[in-house]
Amino acid sequence: MDSRRCQDDPTTATAALDFIRFCHRRKRVGWPELYDEMCHVASRGLYRGWGFSELAEHGIAFGLSEMPRLAGMVTEVVNQSAERRPRVLVGVMAPVAVLADAREEAPEDSRLLGALVGAAR
Repeated sequence: MDSRRCQDDPTTATAALDFIRFCHRRKRVGWPELYDEMCHVASRGLYRGWGFSELAEHGIAFGLSEMPRLAGMVTEVVNQSAERRPRVLVGVMAPVAVLADAREEAPEDSRLLGALVGAAR
């Protein structure tokens, strides 16, 4: 089946994107590295037992003429994955240096400051 006709069929297009998502979950890389992973998965039938011919029936072709379309599908999947990924806020705290001068200037805070520094060690 011609992979260009497959993109008109929504079921086939969904299967093609599912295959790319499967490969992307296995190896979190973008194009062209994901192409290598997709070839690896196809050659071993790791996705639903599908090899190259079954994938071609579902719109995934690995030929040179299909590269632009396949790269576009990969970009779509990678971008969707990035949108779904939770954002993590990381804070960095600088170490606090205890100076003798600081203890003399603020005697009421020196016990608290000493306890915090001691706990941090």
